[in-house]
Amino acid sequence: MKRLEGKTAVVTGGGSGIGFASAKRFMEEGAFVFIFGRTQTRLDEALAQLGPNARAVCGSITDMADLDRLFDAVKAERGNLNILLANVGISELAPLGQITPDQYERIFGTNVKGLLFTVQMALPLMSAGGSIILTGSIAGSMGIPQFSLYSASKAAIRSFARTWAQDLKGTGIRVNVLSPGATRTEKALEIMGEEGLDAVGAGMPLGRAGNPDEIASVAAFLASSDSSFMTGSEVFADGGKAQV
Repeated sequence: MKRLEGKTAVVTGGGSGIGFASAKRFMEEGAFVFIFGRTQTRLDEALAQLGPNARAVCGSITDMADLDRLFDAVKAERGNLNILLANVGISELAPLGQITPDQYERIFGTNVKGLLFTVQMALPLMSAGGSIILTGSIAGSMGIPQFSLYSASKAAIRSFARTWAQDLKGTGIRVNVLSPGATRTEKALEIMGEEGLDAVGAGMPLGRAGNPDEIASVAAFLASSDSSFMTGSEVFADGGKAQV
């Protein structure tokens, strides 16, 4: 039997990168998956690859009405929710002394507020055995020049998991953080280019950047009963970058 057979999953940011790879892996493990993202054409392309056991809802993680539509769709078709991969993260170069209020609102509004309310609005559909996975980052535990806003937002997510594990005590719902290092996603390539990503990867103990499928395999572990004794944890899939 597949590890996620009969389960229902929601993956935000599911149209590309780590989100899409995770949605695909969840389906390979037997789950029915809803992907959520801001770009309809990207979601349509993702659905064409995922097949009939996937649905897509277009919207923004910062829009409460969009989140309502997402979870209403899950409830209407599936009745409940077993897995939530709250996969979100925008970043901008923001050196100290030049940070603007707009940058702060944009990054914390998406990475922290958006994630918080995604989880909170998913909870009524979840029950014992449910798994919430928050996408963190090695930036949450490292000092990276010009990334203080992004890093602080990811550190907040790590704190959420610790506290929510206590808040969810007795419910049977687990919450953990999955923190990738540099990963060869479309977004990373757009920002850094092939040479830049290769250079970052070369500085990691494994000597390369990760692939989305490698992060997705860890997400599948956290989604499944194989991680049944884990909550409040942070799992790094970072090629060793934040570990040495």
